[in-house]
Amino acid sequence: MQIILLEKVANLGALGDVVKVKDGYARNFLIPSGRARRATETAIKEFEARRAELEKAQAEKLAAAQGQGEKLSGKTITVAQKAGVDGRLFGSVTNHDIAEGLKQAGFEVAKQQVRLPNGPLKTTGEHAVSVALHTDVVVDITVAVVPEAE
Repeated sequence: MQIILLEKVANLGALGDVVKVKDGYARNFLIPSGRARRATETAIKEFEARRAELEKAQAEKLAAAQGQGEKLSGKTITVAQKAGVDGRLFGSVTNHDIAEGLKQAGFEVAKQQVRLPNGPLKTTGEHAVSVALHTDVVVDITVAVVPEAE
């Protein structure tokens, strides 16, 4: 299916690109989330008329993400979990737990934005984690996993 992108999509294209994607990806994800539109003649003409408006909105989102990224970069958050004597956790620390910790620290981050390179954290100690605030803004934070006091 031919679609026109209404915002930058990772590994696909930038604002205004007309790309061919699988029908299900377009119908079930890109179009409902407002990231793309079918590339018909009228849709392309409407996009060209709104291009400046969409570019301005995209630039504002990017600037906001960069501002939040500067504040967030290098931060350390602490997450307490039940752990055994050898430092292994009973369970794990997931992107949801990290997003909650960031929310308590005053940063609005969705759990989908937290990137765990090696999967959920299963040991105590400090771990490097990436937070993707925007497709162009990815910052690194440190998550300190400590044993929960009994």
